Amino acid sequence: MENKNNNSNNYCVIMAGGVGSRFWPYSRAEKPKQFLDFFGTGRSLLQMTVDRFRPIVPIENVFIVTNVAYKELILEQVPDLSEKQILCEPARRNTAPCIAYATAHIRALCIQRAYGYTEEYQGFTKDGKVKGGPSKSSLPNYQDIDWSKPEMRANIVVAASDHLILEEDKFRQTILKAFDFVSKHKAIATLGMQPTRPETGYGYIQFVENALDKLRDESLEFRDIYPVKTFTEKPNLEMAKVFLQSGDFLWNSGIFVWNLQTISEAFRYLLPEVADRFREGELLMGTDKEEEFIEYIFPKCPNISIDYGIMEKADNVFVLPSSFGWSDLGTWGSLYELSEKDEAHNVSLHSDALFYEAEGNIVTLEPGKLAVVQGVNDMIIAEQKGVLLVCKKGEEQRIKQFVADAQTKFEGKYN
Repeated sequence: MENKNNNSNNYCVIMAGGVGSRFWPYSRAEKPKQFLDFFGTGRSLLQMTVDRFRPIVPIENVFIVTNVAYKELILEQVPDLSEKQILCEPARRNTAPCIAYATAHIRALCIQRAYGYTEEYQGFTKDGKVKGGPSKSSLPNYQDIDWSKPEMRANIVVAASDHLILEEDKFRQTILKAFDFVSKHKAIATLGMQPTRPETGYGYIQFVENALDKLRDESLEFRDIYPVKTFTEKPNLEMAKVFLQSGDFLWNSGIFVWNLQTISEAFRYLLPEVADRFREGELLMGTDKEEEFIEYIFPKCPNISIDYGIMEKADNVFVLPSSFGWSDLGTWGSLYELSEKDEAHNVSLHSDALFYEAEGNIVTLEPGKLAVVQGVNDMIIAEQKGVLLVCKKGEEQRIKQFVADAQTKFEGKYN
């Protein structure tokens, strides 16, 4: 597969800090769903995500944003990452601060490369001077960055650690096209999945079919990339049916692609309350002072999503309608839909199970155990580390409450 972009300018940010409580008790606080092998392939969801990007992003340009509790687990599962590629959040602040942190870190690395910084002479004085090195070069503050420098022309893809992609070559071709697009246009891009059913568990993106007019681009190179009209949260079933029939709505994948300058400016103008926090220590990022700085400022960031803070406010958001076998593994129901079923539509996930007069169930147990299921339909039956969950598939949204109740009543024994 040909990469039209300079491969060294491609970066990947993987968000892997979630606790996966909707998959409780299989997913637990000490080892959430992104670190689990759901399909018996020998690879966790996180490992599959990293592998997916390897052909188009140098491994040294992959960064994983996570909770500090999962740092060692990530290094164990992806041993060719360095510790500096694991960006640890000291507090949960939703996706906008998470992405702002990764952006600030990548921006710092690009600035250092563009202005003569090397590992050999790590560290800066307060005025931005490099402490050592033959060039004695000075690092610029944000407002003085020369974005035309080749090292500053970074393209970044942001993805979750728990998505499933069935057609990975097709996925990579789409990402490369998005990289090419954002490198040539001051645009924020997102991937929209072609809907196949009136799904109520996903957000939706409505697009406008006059992309060339808005881009003022006479070429046909990006003729199938469209301006976004609206973002809509998870709809009810009737509204989802309307979206499906309209033809101009796509599922919101939560996969974003942008140029470093474009997203830096988006944060500066649309979310200054987040951007300003990171600019307080712009010259500390990418140094041995970064962790201390992040510990100080990150908890002060507002709890806000990238969708609400940037995507819904920006006027330069475009969507690439895509189809490559995508699924957000957010619930037991989504996992059930993707799993192999018997003649009665039952799923036994890594478990021994016998079903009698039972249909549409999903069962998973610890190794060495057998489930005998009789006379029940459409149930989740999951057992792991001392917890047995028996729940109707149609009411799985209540699992978060079950977890909270168990934590309260049993004092965190079954987190």
